[in-house]
Amino acid sequence: MLYLFQQILNGLHMSALYALLAFGYALTNGVVRRTNLAYGALFAFSGQTMILVAVFGWHVLWLTLPATVALGILAAFAYAALVGAILARSVFARLAIRTPNAIVVATHGVALMLMEIGRIASETRDFWLPPLLAWPVVFASQGDFRATLTVMQLINVGAILLVLISATIALERSRFGQRWRAVCDDPKAAAMCGVDVPAVFRHAVLAGGLAAALAGILTALHFGNVSFGTGLVFGLKILFVTAVGGYDSPPRAAAGAAIFGMAETLWSGYFPIEWRDAAVFLGLVALLVLRPGHEETRVAQP
Repeated sequence: MLYLFQQILNGLHMSALYALLAFGYALTNGVVRRTNLAYGALFAFSGQTMILVAVFGWHVLWLTLPATVALGILAAFAYAALVGAILARSVFARLAIRTPNAIVVATHGVALMLMEIGRIASETRDFWLPPLLAWPVVFASQGDFRATLTVMQLINVGAILLVLISATIALERSRFGQRWRAVCDDPKAAAMCGVDVPAVFRHAVLAGGLAAALAGILTALHFGNVSFGTGLVFGLKILFVTAVGGYDSPPRAAAGAAIFGMAETLWSGYFPIEWRDAAVFLGLVALLVLRPGHEETRVAQP
């Protein structure tokens, strides 16, 4: 029983990361209404950027460990904001009007570019951060077995919960949330009612990119490494998970992703881990096939 409790604790951390990624993806997809293959790559790119800048700060600038980690976090958010702004203005905004289906191809190209930038910057090597706040916090014990989470895991879960709750409240009560829902429902009608559709479009894409960046940074802080190929698997998982939870509701997408993260962790604890991805993808495909309804596809025209 205590082993099950440990797996549930482990699942809380992965569930929080998946939930944050799904929330940001749904926020962007609500206005784009096309598959964004660059989202997972941006997640991995942000985590890797944080690590590479931290390594630079440590070995070249001779900063202290807290200072070099802080520098890496700032750089990761800055690069993620830059990529998000470029995607919103130069990719999504132009293609959504003319050839919206080309967004899939364009974002795939952006994903390959980000992966190659990360690979070249790291010289095809993996850099690792030292264990950060890895002290175990004991939740239960029996004999020599202890159910624990590290301090870093608890900070990650707490930070993600705070972000998700704040973002959900903002979507429900803020003027931006109202305009975002209007643009998601019908961008032309929203524009006729005085909504600045291009601004909502850009802000939604940027916010989604920053959510991916935060997830990448927190992943790097916990695991110590994010490679340039990590984003492919995470991106595919979030794409399927968000489709099951619903593209039109970021909170619902986050809840579905949290359930997925818990299921994935429990599989790893009780079944062969080499079959984990195959099993979860098969389950997601089955859920998509068995869904009673299908969402109407609309494209926001900024």
